[in-house]
Amino acid sequence: MFAGWNLVLTLLITSLVAQSHGFWPFTVSATTDAPDTVYADAGAKRIAIIGAGAAGSSAAYYLEQFANKSGVAINVTVFERNSYVGGRTTTVNAYGNPLEPVELGASIFVEVNAILKNVSHLFDLHPKDSDTEPEILGIWNGKTFVYTQRDGGWKYWDIAKLLWKYGLAPIRTRRLTKSVVGKFLKLYEFPFFPFRSLSDRALDLDLTSVTSQTGEQFLAGNSIGAPFTTDIIQASTRVNYGQNIASIHGLETMVCMSIEGAMQIQGGNWQIFDGMLKASNTTTLLNTTVSSISKNNGKYNIKTSSKGSTAEDIFTNEESFDTVVLAAPLQYSDIEIEKGLLKRTPDEIPYVKLHVTLFTTNKTFSPSFFNLTPGSEVPTTILTTLPADEAPEAPPKGVGSPGFFSISTLRQVVNPETLEKEYLYKIFSPEKITSEFLSTLFATDVPEDLTSIRADSGDSITWYYPKVWHSYPYEFPRVTFEDPELARGFYYTSGIESFISTMETSALMGMNVAQLIVNDYLQILEDQGHGDSPAQAVLGEKPKNEHVEEL
Repeated sequence: MFAGWNLVLTLLITSLVAQSHGFWPFTVSATTDAPDTVYADAGAKRIAIIGAGAAGSSAAYYLEQFANKSGVAINVTVFERNSYVGGRTTTVNAYGNPLEPVELGASIFVEVNAILKNVSHLFDLHPKDSDTEPEILGIWNGKTFVYTQRDGGWKYWDIAKLLWKYGLAPIRTRRLTKSVVGKFLKLYEFPFFPFRSLSDRALDLDLTSVTSQTGEQFLAGNSIGAPFTTDIIQASTRVNYGQNIASIHGLETMVCMSIEGAMQIQGGNWQIFDGMLKASNTTTLLNTTVSSISKNNGKYNIKTSSKGSTAEDIFTNEESFDTVVLAAPLQYSDIEIEKGLLKRTPDEIPYVKLHVTLFTTNKTFSPSFFNLTPGSEVPTTILTTLPADEAPEAPPKGVGSPGFFSISTLRQVVNPETLEKEYLYKIFSPEKITSEFLSTLFATDVPEDLTSIRADSGDSITWYYPKVWHSYPYEFPRVTFEDPELARGFYYTSGIESFISTMETSALMGMNVAQLIVNDYLQILEDQGHGDSPAQAVLGEKPKNEHVEEL
């Protein structure tokens, strides 16, 4: 599957990135007491991180590094409601076969994602090689294919074809993307890192001028217009964020076009975050839900429930922490927070409800579904846009006449029951994929009840796995963003989602919060007379007398 995407990367088109925040349901059926966790250094500052996804794992990883460098003693506990690490980044096994993992959430990161790339190298995690036959990329508008490109073709001919059809728009887009992304990358560097106000940093870096406009407006202001914007760039914003350029803000639009060096980790991207946690010497508690947070005598009291060996066994516990990091969207956390504890409660914002459908079959796409003549070659990876005569509807109805955002032929797999090769497919859509849709797509009968599918059933669909994610916010234009500190010692990472929503930016916010926490501890030590003047240099942007109180 990767070969085709890398071909498109060369021509500035797109990458398949689906970042997701999952549902976190939990039902309490019984209550007992859980044993207290024993910590090696009882005098260390205790930090609770809620969520073991990209942000939470990154916060734990960099807390360990920054604290060690600064001589600050910490104990970190990570609470994760799910049974796995990675959050939005997770895999499932085709046919239930562990030899056939497939990304269900965030699929790809790119060359400029410094944190993910560097940590992958450090942990000796290797990029996955393409394991598909040469593919054909097509961009379909619900009526016809507006653009197609074959993997393995002559690159210079493809570039010539692109320029002939779209003029200088591809070149202007590349230059504009490089300029915008260059500004964003300064967030990793002093004096812009660390930051207590993302809104201020966006203004400092002249990025609010990009987020304040829709992608369509920002591109038009830089002499980039239709049909390149609607054919190519909009296909990218739809597959990456389920949004059209008339609604998504300009910065996220440019992120969609910064796709050089796309990669994913062999065996699953979740291994990056698993490695971060293992390297951070944290206590990671899976299947553990934070139910409430209160504050008493300067400490945060966290109540949790965790699953026992049986579904009926639910253990409850309460512990005190000096600092809390909420590394998940508050609106989906179901955490009861004591009234008045937060100086500011994050606004609830609309998230894209994305249906991800994985399935296997020995069938290939029917030409008639795409209004092609019988026997015509059909692209194997299909992105979508809107026809020129169709005005985009406001979210969440922006999918338009195509009815889906993308369909990808991931690779060939072997059915463990029949030992025959089949195709593994992935669909992104705003609604549940029905058997009627699949029947038309493949011109074959598909069982009405897809949940009854089995590898040995003899049906046209041999494995089926649907998942619904609250995957990323609707990235509407805005100029202010949630600050990472909601109260003294209470940090929040998900505010960056409305700015840029990627694995990398969540990891960046985790790293940012980690530095702020260590800076605060150093400030307290210095004010109490336990620190030397060199500590002030570590504090970075924070003035000496700002935020001085016991954590």
